[in-house]
Amino acid sequence: MLAAERKLRIVEYVRQYRTATITVLANEFNVHEATIRRDLTEIEQEGILKRTHGGVIIEQWTHDEPSFNERTHQHVDQKERIGQMAASLVEDGENIIIDSGTTTLHIAKNLVHRSHITVVTNDMNVAAELRDAPRIKVILTGGELYPSSYMLNGMFTDHVLGSLHVEKAFIGTPALHPQHGLMHPEAQLVTAKQGMIKSAREIIVVTDDSKIGKLSLHTVAPNTAIHTLITGKEVSDYDIKPFQDWGMTVYRV
Repeated sequence: MLAAERKLRIVEYVRQYRTATITVLANEFNVHEATIRRDLTEIEQEGILKRTHGGVIIEQWTHDEPSFNERTHQHVDQKERIGQMAASLVEDGENIIIDSGTTTLHIAKNLVHRSHITVVTNDMNVAAELRDAPRIKVILTGGELYPSSYMLNGMFTDHVLGSLHVEKAFIGTPALHPQHGLMHPEAQLVTAKQGMIKSAREIIVVTDDSKIGKLSLHTVAPNTAIHTLITGKEVSDYDIKPFQDWGMTVYRV
Protein backbone atom coordinates (compact mmCIF):
# COMPACT_ATOMS: atom_id res chain seq x y z
CA MET A 1 0.00 0.00 0.00
CA LEU A 2 1.34 3.43 -0.93
CA ALA A 3 1.86 5.95 1.86
CA ALA A 4 -0.72 8.36 0.43
CA GLU A 5 -3.39 5.65 0.34
CA ARG A 6 -2.51 4.50 3.86
CA LYS A 7 -2.87 8.02 5.23
CA LEU A 8 -6.31 8.35 3.64
CA ARG A 9 -7.36 5.08 5.23
CA ILE A 10 -5.98 6.17 8.61
CA VAL A 11 -8.17 9.29 8.44
CA GLU A 12 -11.19 7.17 7.50
CA TYR A 13 -10.48 4.79 10.39
CA VAL A 14 -10.20 7.58 12.97
CA ARG A 15 -13.31 9.30 11.66
CA GLN A 16 -15.19 6.05 12.19
CA TYR A 17 -13.86 5.28 15.66
CA ARG A 18 -13.09 8.89 16.77
CA THR A 19 -9.75 7.83 18.29
CA ALA A 20 -6.98 5.25 17.80
CA THR A 21 -3.64 4.32 19.31
CA ILE A 22 -0.44 3.97 17.32
CA THR A 23 -0.34 0.26 18.17
CA VAL A 24 -3.88 -0.31 16.88
CA LEU A 25 -3.14 1.54 13.63
CA ALA A 26 0.14 -0.33 13.11
CA ASN A 27 -1.70 -3.65 13.47
CA GLU A 28 -4.61 -2.50 11.29
CA PHE A 29 -2.32 -1.52 8.39
CA ASN A 30 0.40 -4.10 9.03
CA VAL A 31 3.27 -1.59 9.28
CA HIS A 32 5.81 -0.64 11.91
CA GLU A 33 4.75 1.83 14.61
CA ALA A 34 7.46 4.25 13.43
CA THR A 35 5.73 4.37 10.03
CA ILE A 36 2.42 5.21 11.67
CA ARG A 37 4.08 7.97 13.71
CA ARG A 38 5.44 9.54 10.52
CA ASP A 39 2.03 9.27 8.87
CA LEU A 40 0.30 10.88 11.84
CA THR A 41 2.79 13.73 11.95
CA GLU A 42 2.09 14.52 8.28
CA ILE A 43 -1.67 14.18 8.74
CA GLU A 44 -1.62 16.48 11.78
CA GLN A 45 0.32 19.10 9.82
CA GLU A 46 -2.56 19.13 7.35
CA GLY A 47 -4.93 19.95 10.23
CA ILE A 48 -7.10 16.86 9.77
CA LEU A 49 -6.35 14.86 12.92
CA LYS A 50 -4.85 15.75 16.28
CA ARG A 51 -2.03 13.76 17.87
CA THR A 52 -2.32 12.69 21.49
CA HIS A 53 0.13 10.85 23.72
CA GLY A 54 0.31 7.43 22.09
CA GLY A 55 -2.35 7.95 19.48
CA VAL A 56 -4.59 10.28 17.53
CA ILE A 57 -8.09 11.75 17.68
CA ILE A 58 -10.30 13.45 15.15
CA GLU A 59 -9.97 17.25 15.09
CA GLN A 60 -12.65 18.90 17.23
CA TRP A 61 -14.57 21.79 15.71
CA THR A 62 -16.39 24.67 17.36
CA HIS A 63 -19.32 25.51 15.10
CA ASP A 64 -21.14 27.86 17.47
CA GLU A 65 -20.77 29.32 20.94
CA PRO A 66 -23.30 28.57 23.71
CA SER A 67 -25.20 31.46 25.27
CA PHE A 68 -23.60 33.50 28.03
CA ASN A 69 -25.87 31.92 30.66
CA GLU A 70 -24.87 28.42 29.57
CA ARG A 71 -21.15 29.25 29.56
CA THR A 72 -21.38 30.86 32.99
CA HIS A 73 -21.88 27.43 34.56
CA GLN A 74 -19.15 25.62 32.60
CA HIS A 75 -15.61 25.13 33.98
CA VAL A 76 -16.29 27.67 36.74
CA ASP A 77 -13.40 26.66 39.01
CA GLN A 78 -10.97 26.86 36.10
CA LYS A 79 -12.24 30.27 35.02
CA GLU A 80 -11.85 31.59 38.56
CA ARG A 81 -8.21 30.47 38.65
CA ILE A 82 -7.54 31.93 35.21
CA GLY A 83 -9.14 35.24 36.24
CA GLN A 84 -6.97 35.49 39.35
CA MET A 85 -3.80 34.80 37.37
CA ALA A 86 -4.70 37.27 34.62
CA ALA A 87 -5.50 40.03 37.12
CA SER A 88 -2.12 39.50 38.79
CA LEU A 89 -0.43 40.49 35.51
CA VAL A 90 -2.05 43.94 35.53
CA GLU A 91 0.14 46.70 36.93
CA ASP A 92 -1.27 49.75 38.72
CA GLY A 93 -1.47 52.66 36.31
CA GLU A 94 -2.00 50.53 33.20
CA ASN A 95 -4.59 50.90 30.48
CA ILE A 96 -6.03 47.51 29.53
CA ILE A 97 -8.70 45.96 27.34
CA ILE A 98 -10.92 43.18 28.69
CA ASP A 99 -12.74 41.24 25.98
CA SER A 100 -16.30 40.03 26.40
CA GLY A 101 -16.78 36.57 27.90
CA THR A 102 -17.37 34.44 30.96
CA THR A 103 -13.66 33.84 31.56
CA THR A 104 -12.71 37.49 31.14
CA LEU A 105 -15.47 38.43 33.61
CA HIS A 106 -13.42 36.72 36.32
CA ILE A 107 -10.52 39.07 35.53
CA ALA A 108 -12.77 42.01 36.38
CA LYS A 109 -13.87 40.32 39.61
CA ASN A 110 -10.21 40.22 40.68
CA LEU A 111 -9.50 43.85 39.81
CA VAL A 112 -12.15 45.60 41.91
CA HIS A 113 -9.75 46.48 44.74
CA ARG A 114 -6.92 47.64 42.47
CA SER A 115 -5.84 51.24 41.85
CA HIS A 116 -5.40 53.65 38.94
CA ILE A 117 -6.30 51.22 36.16
CA THR A 118 -8.27 52.11 33.05
CA VAL A 119 -10.35 49.24 31.70
CA VAL A 120 -11.77 49.35 28.19
CA THR A 121 -14.38 46.68 27.52
CA ASN A 122 -17.15 45.72 25.12
CA ASP A 123 -18.86 43.66 27.85
CA MET A 124 -21.62 45.18 29.97
CA ASN A 125 -21.11 42.54 32.66
CA VAL A 126 -17.43 43.48 32.98
CA ALA A 127 -18.39 47.16 33.25
CA ALA A 128 -21.07 46.38 35.86
CA GLU A 129 -18.60 44.32 37.90
CA LEU A 130 -16.25 47.33 38.08
CA ARG A 131 -18.87 50.07 38.47
CA ASP A 132 -18.26 50.51 42.22
CA ALA A 133 -14.45 50.20 42.03
CA PRO A 134 -13.45 53.74 43.11
CA ARG A 135 -9.94 53.73 41.64
CA ILE A 136 -10.71 52.12 38.27
CA LYS A 137 -11.85 54.06 35.22
CA VAL A 138 -14.17 52.05 32.97
CA ILE A 139 -14.68 52.83 29.29
CA LEU A 140 -17.40 51.01 27.35
CA THR A 141 -16.70 50.79 23.64
CA GLY A 142 -20.30 51.35 22.62
CA GLY A 143 -21.85 49.40 19.79
CA GLU A 144 -24.82 47.15 19.12
CA LEU A 145 -25.96 45.19 22.19
CA TYR A 146 -26.10 41.39 21.92
CA PRO A 147 -28.73 40.60 24.61
CA SER A 148 -27.78 36.92 24.94
CA SER A 149 -24.20 37.78 25.95
CA TYR A 150 -24.36 41.44 27.15
CA MET A 151 -21.68 42.18 24.56
CA LEU A 152 -21.31 45.31 22.45
CA ASN A 153 -20.20 44.80 18.87
CA GLY A 154 -20.32 46.29 15.41
CA MET A 155 -19.19 49.41 13.57
CA PHE A 156 -19.13 51.73 16.63
CA THR A 157 -17.16 49.18 18.65
CA ASP A 158 -14.60 48.78 15.86
CA HIS A 159 -14.25 52.56 15.50
CA VAL A 160 -13.50 53.08 19.21
CA LEU A 161 -11.05 50.19 19.39
CA GLY A 162 -9.23 51.53 16.33
CA SER A 163 -8.49 54.79 18.16
CA LEU A 164 -6.99 53.24 21.32
CA HIS A 165 -3.52 52.30 22.54
CA VAL A 166 -3.23 50.14 25.67
CA GLU A 167 -0.57 48.12 27.45
CA LYS A 168 -2.44 44.80 27.60
CA ALA A 169 -5.46 43.15 25.99
CA PHE A 170 -7.07 40.11 27.61
CA ILE A 171 -8.80 38.11 24.87
CA GLY A 172 -11.24 35.24 25.27
CA THR A 173 -11.86 32.60 22.61
CA PRO A 174 -13.99 29.53 21.88
CA ALA A 175 -11.13 27.92 19.91
CA LEU A 176 -7.33 28.05 20.04
CA HIS A 177 -5.57 25.81 17.52
CA PRO A 178 -1.85 24.87 17.59
CA GLN A 179 -1.42 25.62 13.87
CA HIS A 180 -4.15 28.12 13.03
CA GLY A 181 -4.18 30.25 16.17
CA LEU A 182 -7.04 32.19 17.68
CA MET A 183 -10.32 31.18 15.99
CA HIS A 184 -14.03 31.98 16.14
CA PRO A 185 -17.17 30.54 14.49
CA GLU A 186 -18.97 33.89 14.01
CA ALA A 187 -17.62 36.32 11.41
CA GLN A 188 -19.35 39.35 12.90
CA LEU A 189 -17.39 38.95 16.16
CA VAL A 190 -13.96 38.66 14.57
CA THR A 191 -13.24 42.32 13.79
CA ALA A 192 -13.68 43.53 17.39
CA LYS A 193 -11.18 40.97 18.65
CA GLN A 194 -8.78 41.95 15.88
CA GLY A 195 -9.21 45.59 16.88
CA MET A 196 -8.35 44.77 20.48
CA ILE A 197 -5.24 42.92 19.36
CA LYS A 198 -4.09 45.82 17.15
CA SER A 199 -4.63 48.29 19.98
CA ALA A 200 -2.49 46.49 22.57
CA ARG A 201 1.23 46.14 23.13
CA GLU A 202 0.80 42.73 24.83
CA ILE A 203 -1.82 40.11 23.92
CA ILE A 204 -2.92 37.71 26.66
CA VAL A 205 -5.36 34.94 25.72
CA VAL A 206 -7.45 33.49 28.56
CA THR A 207 -9.31 30.24 27.97
CA ASP A 208 -10.21 27.03 29.75
CA ASP A 209 -8.82 23.68 28.66
CA SER A 210 -11.91 22.70 26.63
CA LYS A 211 -11.02 25.33 23.97
CA ILE A 212 -7.40 24.25 23.49
CA GLY A 213 -6.81 22.45 20.19
CA LYS A 214 -10.22 23.35 18.76
CA LEU A 215 -10.75 24.45 15.15
CA SER A 216 -13.32 26.98 14.00
CA LEU A 217 -14.38 28.71 10.80
CA HIS A 218 -12.53 32.02 11.07
CA THR A 219 -8.96 32.82 12.10
CA VAL A 220 -8.87 35.88 14.36
CA ALA A 221 -5.08 36.03 14.78
CA PRO A 222 -2.10 33.71 14.28
CA ASN A 223 -0.28 32.21 17.23
CA THR A 224 2.63 34.58 16.55
CA ALA A 225 0.39 37.49 17.63
CA ILE A 226 -0.15 36.03 21.12
CA HIS A 227 2.39 36.77 23.84
CA THR A 228 0.83 34.97 26.80
CA LEU A 229 -1.67 32.12 27.26
CA ILE A 230 -3.43 31.52 30.57
CA THR A 231 -5.36 28.26 30.84
CA GLY A 232 -6.23 25.55 33.34
CA LYS A 233 -3.84 23.02 34.85
CA GLU A 234 -6.06 20.39 33.24
CA VAL A 235 -4.33 20.92 29.86
CA SER A 236 -1.78 18.22 29.07
CA ASP A 237 1.92 18.86 28.36
CA TYR A 238 1.39 17.47 24.85
CA ASP A 239 -1.44 19.91 24.08
CA ILE A 240 0.38 22.95 25.46
CA LYS A 241 3.81 22.36 23.91
CA PRO A 242 2.93 23.70 20.41
CA PHE A 243 1.98 27.06 21.92
CA GLN A 244 5.21 27.22 23.88
CA ASP A 245 7.04 26.41 20.65
CA TRP A 246 5.42 29.49 19.09
CA GLY A 247 7.13 31.54 21.81
CA MET A 248 4.15 32.10 24.11
CA THR A 249 4.53 32.37 27.86
CA VAL A 250 2.06 29.77 29.15
CA TYR A 251 0.49 29.71 32.62
CA ARG A 252 -1.44 26.60 33.65
CA VAL A 253 -3.33 27.41 36.82
